[in-house]
Amino acid sequence: MTTPVIGWERETPVPNHAFNDYLNARNGRLFYDDLDLAGLVIPGADNHGLAQPLPSPLEIVYLPMIRRRIEQLRRAFADAAAEVGYPGRFHYAYASKANTAEEVVRTVLLAGAHYEMSSVTDINIATLMRAAGYITPERMVIANGFKPAGTDYARYLLRFRAMHDALIPVVEDFAELPPLIEAGLPFDVGLRQKTYGQHASAAEMDAANSRFGFDTDGIFRAAEIIASAPNLRLKMHHAMIGSQLLDARGFVAGLTPAAQVYARLRQRHPDLSIFNFGGGMPVAMTLDFHFDYRDFARRLMLMLRDVCAAHDVPPPDIMGEMGRYTTAEHGAHLFKIVSVKENGSPLPWYLIDGSIMSAFPDTWALGEHFIVLPLNHLDKPFRRAQLGGMTCDSDDVYPPKPSRSALYLPAETNGLYIGFFGVGAYQEMLGGVRGSKHCSLPEAYELIVDRRDDGRYQFDVMPGQTTTDVMRNLGYVVSAVEPRLL
Repeated sequence: MTTPVIGWERETPVPNHAFNDYLNARNGRLFYDDLDLAGLVIPGADNHGLAQPLPSPLEIVYLPMIRRRIEQLRRAFADAAAEVGYPGRFHYAYASKANTAEEVVRTVLLAGAHYEMSSVTDINIATLMRAAGYITPERMVIANGFKPAGTDYARYLLRFRAMHDALIPVVEDFAELPPLIEAGLPFDVGLRQKTYGQHASAAEMDAANSRFGFDTDGIFRAAEIIASAPNLRLKMHHAMIGSQLLDARGFVAGLTPAAQVYARLRQRHPDLSIFNFGGGMPVAMTLDFHFDYRDFARRLMLMLRDVCAAHDVPPPDIMGEMGRYTTAEHGAHLFKIVSVKENGSPLPWYLIDGSIMSAFPDTWALGEHFIVLPLNHLDKPFRRAQLGGMTCDSDDVYPPKPSRSALYLPAETNGLYIGFFGVGAYQEMLGGVRGSKHCSLPEAYELIVDRRDDGRYQFDVMPGQTTTDVMRNLGYVVSAVEPRLL
């Protein structure tokens, strides 16, 4: 197993160098595209027109990256379809659970993505987006998640269907069908199969331990119930096998048993036309990432074409629900190194002015890796180090405790700032937006970055929390001013 590359891995200074397609070093400074990140937080530097440097810690939301990644995947599927002559369309859907911030959802929808959701709150978001014109009438809204009779989610779905024809509830339990049938409204529906994990056959899928979806017998019985309902039409087969799948060949092999079930369903139900492979599309969260998206699309199309030909049915349209892929790289967190502690540990501790485990819970919970690079002093010698957050928790460290990845940072630490990159998916949702964090640390300022048509940057600053905000969240009665010692 390879060790993830999380940053610069030498003791020598960084020359002018491209780390990936958006992070690059120029004359000792780190740039995101051509945005000088140090200039956002260091007084006296080029701050790209900001009124003043912003405080650290600082969260960066870089919206152009969302549009870039959507276009990248669409182009990969279009090129693959042209290469193999695939007749079906590719539908890009955004899995909103990855990041439901308004600026993210708005950007995704303006880029033409369909919207996938899984909760009552998501329905309210979709309602607002539709009223604002971002969800157009033909845009598919895919409703995953548990929605049996009597739940608020089921009731709100019926209300949303009354205003939006292109709502597709994805059913994964028999208890979810009665509200749709009894509503009398016409529905295109999907069925989710119990596919999670890598399985070589439908029998293996059926035996898997997963709470998601129907087994093969159940999905055929559910399809018959839908066919007998005068207001329902089976439109989509949903099959998700995992997340962040890095092997294109294995990814497609894992989807093959579900594709075979799709083809059998299509023989009986001719309105079925979309094969939704769910999530799993990987994205670069470290610097050693390699994935050929066009090769994946080509392999998927060839597999679906062959499976459907063997069952004498037409190849389906393809849908993917991209959450992490869409949003991971648009997010970054900047911190200042406030102290270096040499206390006999194997490596020096570089201490930041924030919390690693609060800002990126996956580092603590899953041992996840993200890219870490200095914003300045890249032209100085480096040394191997470890990072510590300012909480009093032994897990507030980076690299994660089980990791063998090497972290190198500049030996010059005076005025040193660092950035975590690839953190735009799930981390803020898991940490709680505007919530109360571990050790009651306030939430950082947020800088939303976009670009005008002329290429100039456009900034929107969201103030961070105060200690008063945090205390009020926790139920304390405090005055409007910052609390003082009592």
